[in-house]
Amino acid sequence: MKRRSFLTGLAGIVPASALLYSLSPEDEMTLRHIDNPKLPYEKKPTDWKGTPQRTDGTFQNLHHPFEASLFSVLKWKLAANPEAAAKKKDTRRLEVERLSLIKTSSKDAVIWLGHASYLIRLAGVTILIDPVWLENWAFKRFSALPFDPNELREVDYILLSHDHRDHCDEATLTLLGQLLPTATVLTGLNMSSLLQPWLPKNNIQEAGWYQSYDLPQSIRITFVPTRHWSKRGLFDTNQRLWGGFYLESQDRSIYFMGDSGDGPHFKQIAETLGPPDVALMGVGAFKPEWFMHPSHVSPSDAAKAFREMGAKTFVPMHFGTFDLGDERLLEPLDWLQANPAAVNHDLLVPVLGRDLLG
Repeated sequence: MKRRSFLTGLAGIVPASALLYSLSPEDEMTLRHIDNPKLPYEKKPTDWKGTPQRTDGTFQNLHHPFEASLFSVLKWKLAANPEAAAKKKDTRRLEVERLSLIKTSSKDAVIWLGHASYLIRLAGVTILIDPVWLENWAFKRFSALPFDPNELREVDYILLSHDHRDHCDEATLTLLGQLLPTATVLTGLNMSSLLQPWLPKNNIQEAGWYQSYDLPQSIRITFVPTRHWSKRGLFDTNQRLWGGFYLESQDRSIYFMGDSGDGPHFKQIAETLGPPDVALMGVGAFKPEWFMHPSHVSPSDAAKAFREMGAKTFVPMHFGTFDLGDERLLEPLDWLQANPAAVNHDLLVPVLGRDLLG
C-alpha cells in the first residue's frame, strides 16, 4: 500500500480530515461501563466495572484514550520512507504450504492463513479468526492463501476482533455466510449491525471485555481488551468495540492479541485468565514507531508483552501478507530471530498452511 496512511487504510476510507477525533480531560467524566447482560463473566479483574464507553456511544481504551491527529497522518504520509529503497529491492516472501483442510477430530491444531487469520481446532471445535482472504481495493496480498475458501465446510465459530478492513472483510465474510450459514460469529459490542447483512443466516454474539461467550462446555472463549480503535466510514469512529480473544480447553489455552499498542492490559489479561500456552502476537505494521505505537506493538514490545504474560510459546502474526507499514514485509520476523532471548527462546516461526502444533 504506497504511502496510504495507516489510519485511512485500515478504516478503508480516504478523507484524512474525517479522522480528527480526540478525548479531552473533560470527556473522562462522561464515561460509563457497559457489557452484554446475556453473557457471563467467568473471570474478571478485581474491581472490574465493565467496558468503558463515553456517553456519546464511543468506546475507550482502558489506559490510553484514543487520539487521531490530522497533522500526524500528513506528517507520516508526506514524509520520505527511509526504508523505501530496501523495500523496493526486497523480494522475500512468507513460506506457504498447501493446506489439506482439517476434518472434525479430537486433535488440536493452529494453522496460520496469513496476516491475523487463523484456522484453529480446540477440543474438537473448529474456529476461524479474522478471515481476510479475497483481495480488495485497499489491500493486496503478498502471500498466497494456502487453501481454496470454497473447500471450507466444518467450522463452528467465526471470531472477529474488530471492524478494520484487514481483519473484517466484507467479501470474505459474505462468502463465508454462504458456505457456513450455521457457524456462530463471536465479536465485540455493537458489531452486529455491520456484520448481519453479510452473514444473514449466522447467529452473532457480542461481548464486552472479559465476557465469555455462550459456548459448549468443552471450550471457553473470552473477549479481552486491546489498545486500539475502530472505524469503517466517515462518522463511526470507535462506535464498535475492538479486542482480542482468549481460548481455553481443559488441556490448552491460546491468546490471540488482535491489534494492539503496548499497555498494562497484557499483564492484566494473564493475571485474570492465566498465562497462555500459545500467544499469537501481532508484530507488523510498526514503522514509523512514533506514529504506529498507539495501535500496533513493535516486535520488541510484543516480546515484552509476551514475557509479562508469562506465556509459553510466542507465535508472530500480522506481518508478511499486507504491506501496512514502512518496514520490509519480513523485518519483524528478522528481528525476532536475531533476538531469541527477547522471547526466552520460545519463538515458533509460523508457515502459512502448516499446523503449528505439529
